[in-house]
Amino acid sequence: MDYVLTTNSLGKKYKHFQALNDLTMHIPKGAIYGFVGKNGAGKTTLIRIICGLQNPTSGEYTLYGKKNTEKEIVKARRRMGAVVETPAVYSDMTAEDNLKQQYYNLGLPSFHGLEDILALVGLKDTGKKKIKHFSLGMRQRLGIAIALVGSPDFLVLDEPVNGLDPQGIVEIRELILKLNRERQITVLISSHILDELSKFATHYGFIDSGHIIKEITAEELAEACRKCISVEVSDTKILAHVLDNMKIDYKILSDKTADIYAKVNVSVLTSKLAKENCEIISLRERDDSLESYYINLVGGGKRE
Repeated sequence: MDYVLTTNSLGKKYKHFQALNDLTMHIPKGAIYGFVGKNGAGKTTLIRIICGLQNPTSGEYTLYGKKNTEKEIVKARRRMGAVVETPAVYSDMTAEDNLKQQYYNLGLPSFHGLEDILALVGLKDTGKKKIKHFSLGMRQRLGIAIALVGSPDFLVLDEPVNGLDPQGIVEIRELILKLNRERQITVLISSHILDELSKFATHYGFIDSGHIIKEITAEELAEACRKCISVEVSDTKILAHVLDNMKIDYKILSDKTADIYAKVNVSVLTSKLAKENCEIISLRERDDSLESYYINLVGGGKRE
């Protein structure tokens, strides 16, 4: 698989605090990678490191095939656009002037594509309105617009929907999907709003205490969070035989427990099992959300 970014046992220590701990992750080209973790888990630290704002204290990372210890990493970073924490904008300037300033910062020879970027993020008609009069959602979209200057093909967004109202969240989501699908931009998006991520992420990395505890695709996660009926019976071999005859999808978990992936007439199932001398001990519906999956992954009882 072709990866835009990989990290290998990355570590970052601030005096007595270990912000990143043996962190290893893989972001495939073309992915929308949901970087999931609570506040303080290490998400922003990782983003600051790959953007070149900080150096790791151990381990290494590779961006577009260039290691962070190589001189070529500077050129590789030119393919990135990032919004770290809050968008860096000039509040007394217009959206257009903020973008022009970024063109100057990058040393670009002209303002080619500026109007297209403003249109893409829905800010083309803001005219002479100064940023200090923008809503939070407009500021976030402007931050993304600034990150798009220079035509990056890897976009890094740190908590882009934090504090937004429902409409603002939808606008950011649709923008990210458009950038990914129409411009083939790979996106790393950190967030703790898990149910929102589940609407568009293609891959996930779950971080806890500075360590990646699991990487998983959206398809694998959907399977893990699949709505089902968890059942405990006296003998799952008999249960499997009955469910096969009923042409019902299931997964045997142990000699007494299984998950059934279908709506089941409990009376019919109980009757068929009883004829085979198998008893239903307990039965409950389960529909895990991304949030409950994460809490179970890191250990809900240990959370603050």
